Amino acid sequence: MTDLLDPYARRLIDMLALQGGDAASLSIAERRAAFAGLMRLGGPGPEIRAVETGARNPRIRAYWPDGEATTALVFFHGGGLVAGDLGTHDALCRALAAASRCAIFAVDYRLAPENPFPAAVDDARAALIWTFANADQHGVSRIGIGGDSAGATLAAVAAAQWNARQTSKLAFQLLLCPIFDFAGQMQSSRLFQSPILDQATLDHDAMLYTAGHVPVSDPCVSPLRASEFAHLPPTFLHTAQCDPLRDEGAAYAEKLRAASVEVHHTCHAAMPHLFYALGSVIPYARKAVPEIGAELATWLARL
Repeated sequence: MTDLLDPYARRLIDMLALQGGDAASLSIAERRAAFAGLMRLGGPGPEIRAVETGARNPRIRAYWPDGEATTALVFFHGGGLVAGDLGTHDALCRALAAASRCAIFAVDYRLAPENPFPAAVDDARAALIWTFANADQHGVSRIGIGGDSAGATLAAVAAAQWNARQTSKLAFQLLLCPIFDFAGQMQSSRLFQSPILDQATLDHDAMLYTAGHVPVSDPCVSPLRASEFAHLPPTFLHTAQCDPLRDEGAAYAEKLRAASVEVHHTCHAAMPHLFYALGSVIPYARKAVPEIGAELATWLARL
C-alpha cells in the first residue's frame, strides 16, 4: 500500500500507526474523540453563512454560499454511523457549499450504539421530508443528497428509498468514499488497511450499528447488495485509490451504469480514505474539494 500512497498521506498514516489502538479497543467516547481529532486536520473552512434551520428530530444546519442558491444538498457526515456530528464536518460543509454553489443542509442524525439501526435511516428520511416541505421557504427548486464515508452510505440508502416511493425526486447524489458493503469482500479491502480505516473498524462499527436487528448484507445497511438501481438519481461518486472501499465504489458505479443511471466516478490517485477532510496535512485535498464542488456546480448549471 505505501508504495502507492501520496507521500503526505503516508506520513500521516505512519504517525497514526505509531499511536496504536484500534476501534474495538476504544470506548465509544474515546472513538468519537479520536475521530473528531482526525477531522480537525481538515483545517478551517471558508467564511460563509451557517444557520440553524429550526428543524428538530433531526437537527439540520444550513450553509449558504455567497449569492443565490437554488439547489440544496442534504448532507450526512461520516464516522462509521457511531461517531461524528455537525462540528466534525463543519469545514467540509463550508468548502462544499462555497465550491458547489449549493446550500448544504447538514443533518445531525442519531448515532449507534445508543440509537442502532434503523434510527439513522429514519432520521435521513425525516430530513428529506423536512427539506422538501420547506424548499419554497428557502428558495430551493432542486434537492440532492450526499455524504462522506458512512454518511454517504446513509445517503445512498435514503436516496434509493426516497426515489422509489416519492413523486418529488432527488436531483442527484454526491458520495465521497462511501461504504457500500460492510462485509468488505473485495480486493481493495485486503490491500489497503490503515489506521484511518480497516476492516476491523468496519466490522466493529457494523456490529454496533446493526445490533443484531438486521444482517450487514441487508441493502439498508450495505446498498451495493440492492437488487434495483434504476430509480437512483444522477450520481457523483468520489473514491480513493488507497482506500479499502475503492473496489465496492467501482462496483456501485458499474451497477448504476448497467441500470442506465448517469454516473460521474472519479477515483483519486494515491489518496487514502477520508483524504478530502485532511487538507491541512494532505495538500491534494485542498484542491480536490473545490474541484468536487465545481464539478457539481457545472453540471447543475446545464440543467
